[in-house]
Amino acid sequence: MPRTYLLTIEKSSDNNIWGRVTYDDDLLVDSAKTIWRLEQKFKKLLHDFHDADPAKTRFEIAYDLSSLFQNKNFLNISAIAKKAGINASLMRQYAAGIKSPSDETAKKIEGVIRDLGKELLSVRIGTRIKEPKNKKLPGRNREAV
Repeated sequence: MPRTYLLTIEKSSDNNIWGRVTYDDDLLVDSAKTIWRLEQKFKKLLHDFHDADPAKTRFEIAYDLSSLFQNKNFLNISAIAKKAGINASLMRQYAAGIKSPSDETAKKIEGVIRDLGKELLSVRIGTRIKEPKNKKLPGRNREAV
């Protein structure tokens, strides 16, 4: 049966993605260029140190708040703060890693982002309907060009 570990993605100042996994009291930390590669490295670490079967190892990805805005830089910090009812300046401090939100505030922010995702899933992009050539225009005795 597969075992799922929480892989927390952290903010970095280099071009790598840093992550951490806790196994019992053992904190494992590593970095990679992609989340997929980071998962592979953690599978190896868990196998090497705890005999975890890589084929049965799964990860649930979580972001610390500062890494979320770093890795998902298309998210507008001020807009999310407004929807969550949080002061935009305080939200920027969370995003910069200067302050950390309480569990309750983090859940509120997570809820706003999930709602945004649901809203985006329902978006449809309309295209301009092209009129067929030589169509008669209503109320006129000439053809459309």
